[in-house]
Amino acid sequence: MNIQETINKAANVLKKNNIVTAYLDSELLLSEVLKKDRSYVILNSKEILDKKCLYDFNNLIYRRSKGEPCAYLVNYKEFWKYKYFVNKDVLIPRPDTEVLIEETLKIYDEKKGLKVLDIGTGSGCLLISVLKERKNFSGIGIDISKKALKVANFNAKLQQLNNRVKFYNSDIDKFFIGKYDLILSNPPYIKNFDLKYLDRDIVNYEPKIALDGGSDGLSEITKVINKASSLVKKNGKFILEIGCYQKNEIVKKLKDKNFYINKIVKDYAKKDRCIISTKI
Repeated sequence: MNIQETINKAANVLKKNNIVTAYLDSELLLSEVLKKDRSYVILNSKEILDKKCLYDFNNLIYRRSKGEPCAYLVNYKEFWKYKYFVNKDVLIPRPDTEVLIEETLKIYDEKKGLKVLDIGTGSGCLLISVLKERKNFSGIGIDISKKALKVANFNAKLQQLNNRVKFYNSDIDKFFIGKYDLILSNPPYIKNFDLKYLDRDIVNYEPKIALDGGSDGLSEITKVINKASSLVKKNGKFILEIGCYQKNEIVKKLKDKNFYINKIVKDYAKKDRCIISTKI
């Protein structure tokens, strides 16, 4: 079979299994098997594939048809301008989280040398992306998951940032190292009850520890806010990702901890996604 026939057949399998991005996923997975980029797959549609290639590709399509995310199948995800290693130990980076990077870069220019803390760092993609854009920043990422931190450390090496970033295995309640000019966090904020209603790609494969925000969706965010208030310097910034219906409760919690609300930012779907605040 040639590339085009193989893609068509695979996409039909994925469609029957309710995969919305059937053709895109088929092209990405075949690109991975061929060790070529997606444009090669598109431009060489008549190329005949050998048996081993077809076997490997069909195995990936089978796993994708069961809901396993493409990012875990190929072990990477594009985020901001960079490619990050991901596996089942970390949440797959979302485009909406890039809003936190955009806002950080608007606030801080290249000249300032700041200390940054990333609470719940996961793959490290948020902190590493900021450090790549601001050469004078240094950062610390913390996470409760040792397995996630292995991924974050690998990504820091991949992006050649070992000298400017450190990762610690710690619950935020037990972290007491340093004071920071900027704190970033994308904590778990989904209500425990709502987890079962997420897409099967998410609920069956992504780490629940990175999603579960407790019975009200606010328990982890509350811990982060409380600790951030003592870890951030006076006049330092706290940039927090939130669930789209949590704005009012979280604004109140921030104000109670002496944060001034600078801005509430919407994501690409025009939903409230990020709160920027300053410690006063």
